[in-house]
Amino acid sequence: MILEVATLDVRSGQEAAFETAFREAQVIIAAMDGYQSHELQRCIENSSRYLLLVKWETLEDH
Repeated sequence: MILEVATLDVRSGQEAAFETAFREAQVIIAAMDGYQSHELQRCIENSSRYLLLVKWETLEDH
């Protein structure tokens, strides 16, 4: 299992739009070969920052 970690900084005031767009994008991510799961968390110290964790079967799938 490979864990991909991405820090996503969103323009202040655009958080709701980002979350809406991500709900659509997650369907595409979930359909990729080797996808296992993902989690999107909002940072409590910076409300415009998100942490995306994606689990993949192999490095090649990543």
